Amino acid sequence: MRYPKNMNEEGTKGKKPKHTFLSRFQTLFSNMTRKPVFKRTLAIFFVILALYALFNTFFQSYDSSAFDSATFPFNAASASSILLATGKSTVPAVKVYLYDLPRRFTYGVIHHHSLARGSRVDENDLSSLKYPGHQHMAEWYLFSDLARPDTERAGSPVVRVLDPDEADLFFVPFFSSLSLIVNPVRPPGSGSEKTAYVDEENQEALVEWLKRQKYWQRSKGRDHVIVASDPNAMYRVIDRVKNSVLLVSDFGRLRPDQGSLVKDVIVPYSHRIKTYTGDVGIDKRDTLLFFMGNRYRKEGGKIRDTLFQILETENDVIIKHGAQSRESRRAASQGMHTSKFCLHPAGDTPSACRLFDAIVSLCVPVIVSDSIELPFEDTIDYRKIAVFVETAPAIEPGYLVSILRGITPDRILEYQNELKEVKRYFEYDEPDGTVNEIWRQVSKKLPLIKLMVNREKRLFAKEADCSCICTNQTAIITL
Repeated sequence: MRYPKNMNEEGTKGKKPKHTFLSRFQTLFSNMTRKPVFKRTLAIFFVILALYALFNTFFQSYDSSAFDSATFPFNAASASSILLATGKSTVPAVKVYLYDLPRRFTYGVIHHHSLARGSRVDENDLSSLKYPGHQHMAEWYLFSDLARPDTERAGSPVVRVLDPDEADLFFVPFFSSLSLIVNPVRPPGSGSEKTAYVDEENQEALVEWLKRQKYWQRSKGRDHVIVASDPNAMYRVIDRVKNSVLLVSDFGRLRPDQGSLVKDVIVPYSHRIKTYTGDVGIDKRDTLLFFMGNRYRKEGGKIRDTLFQILETENDVIIKHGAQSRESRRAASQGMHTSKFCLHPAGDTPSACRLFDAIVSLCVPVIVSDSIELPFEDTIDYRKIAVFVETAPAIEPGYLVSILRGITPDRILEYQNELKEVKRYFEYDEPDGTVNEIWRQVSKKLPLIKLMVNREKRLFAKEADCSCICTNQTAIITL
């Protein structure tokens, strides 16, 4: 059967088709794709294009302020206050309100400390009330930092606000660690047992004062920052302030539900010896290993006595018993500045000030403390600046010194160079040192704080249990 001719076919029979640009391109593309080389090239091109798109989607940084707040209906001002770790972001700093506490919690503590040591300073003359030097001075440095004019705080990760309604966080400047040592230790029967200052009373009074503040009530203290760097600081009331961001030296005296790496911040001890100002090198460091400190400690620190017994006979090791005193600090400075390695065994708790003394001395720390938590570990890789030795083999005779003698001079120099790079993080007096780094760590807690505060608002008439988020999963296990 013959089909009727298409009128268009009949009308165009014998004529050459008119080539357009599109038809020529399609013909060219069809011919080229028959070639294997072109197919492979085209496939590679599309793979590269896909990878480029993926990189831009997930890894390319952007300024969150570019988004239209109408598109994303959340509190943009609040979200933008979260500090970026670089410190160079255009995102505004976290806003901190410094509580104006009654004087008994701040300069009153300094005054009582002076009175207990025979001083007769005028408590109304703040310039005469000098905070005394000791190993837990973070509370003073953070308070002093916020009290400075804004012009002197350039580059800080946080900004002080005078209106509490504008604040992201609330700093409670109670000198808890100094309060703990106001009364000098005196032998029983000396006739000085009764004192005018009682730390426990001040702790209780502080909590009562906080409970009356509407901002504490609003968040149950979650957006409040409290310094408790001495392991025994705030021990009487810790359960009543455990929601807050606690600045601690370790978790040795805290239960897992009281302290956590998630909600709290590990802060360095204040080093008590002079910073080494020389360059790296081992020519003037003749001693292999140095330690000077209390030989007899409780709990995990019991290993100190064992270490004394196995190390005190080694020829190139100096290990001495010594208490806190000006003379002891001079001897420790000399010893650390002339030693290649400095021993850091656990004390009554997993941490001690000698680790930070060693760091600023460019003396490579040898850490024998299995449960230790270290400050700023998101920034510092401690494996590059310290030698870690597990407790069990460390107390075997000869084991520790054999490891240290096997470390080459070049490797020691590598350790020292790394120590020199990071030691500013352990200098409280450094303009961009410990204080700024502590504030950066505190600022990073803000998203969790907001999460917990908002979560509690929608729970029904019961206390929120945040153990699934806040519990310290690295709970201390003592010997």
